[in-house]
Amino acid sequence: MKSGDFGYRKPASVAEALQILDSEGPGAKLIAGGQSLGPMLNLRVVQPTTLIDISALAELRRAGVDGDEIVLGACVTHADIEDGRAGSELGALARIAGAIAYRAVRNRGTIGGSLCHADPAADWVTALPALGAVAVIRGLRGERRLPVEDFIAGALTTVLGPSELLVQVRAPRPHPQSLFGYAKSCRKVGEFSKASAAILLDPHAMAGRVVLGALDGAPRVESAESLLIQPTAAGQPLRINPAAANAALVAAGVADPARRHIHATILARAVLGMAA
Repeated sequence: MKSGDFGYRKPASVAEALQILDSEGPGAKLIAGGQSLGPMLNLRVVQPTTLIDISALAELRRAGVDGDEIVLGACVTHADIEDGRAGSELGALARIAGAIAYRAVRNRGTIGGSLCHADPAADWVTALPALGAVAVIRGLRGERRLPVEDFIAGALTTVLGPSELLVQVRAPRPHPQSLFGYAKSCRKVGEFSKASAAILLDPHAMAGRVVLGALDGAPRVESAESLLIQPTAAGQPLRINPAAANAALVAAGVADPARRHIHATILARAVLGMAA
């Protein structure tokens, strides 16, 4: 099956893209890397009247550091992050990007597209909330910012308005002593995860975040203090609290005990894999 007929527009700026998005109405669809939208078009899961191609907009492809924040344009690709073309400040994000799907997908797929598609099993949907990342949304009436976990309203659902565009993702630069861990469970390489977890510990701020991903809805954000058992002696590893992790997963709607066990195991792996 192939997609139906649709118009094609390639704006020269974000402002023009927003104007087209507004004038075309609900039948318009943005496309960047097309790694999720392409198959949906082929299967006619979506049938837009107009595709608005934003892949070449320079503003959306910028990446770097702005003060104490890492800034990633919405059209920065997974490969840009993996290869360091998006800057050397990304640390663990390069390792996450390198494990997304296959290289061909990473060459085209974008961080903004992944967030806007909001598949619960997507890597950025789990990893970015742990880092305290913020989504920068622009519309004809101005700009607003939301934590990534609030940007994602549920499975395949975001809070983007009908004439709004995700333009950037901004994440605080972690303290040098911070530890970050990420793990996921896939039945085979390149597949979407069945369970994922991300954790950021900031000893300097005495705080931490844990994100449970690949759920049936939005990722679940918990404080590290509520899910971890602190070492009581030198040399002891940091461990998850099994009862607390199980309760968090029940609250997240994971009813099957076997699924909860897999999620808890992945969280334990993320904790064991934490690195600066």
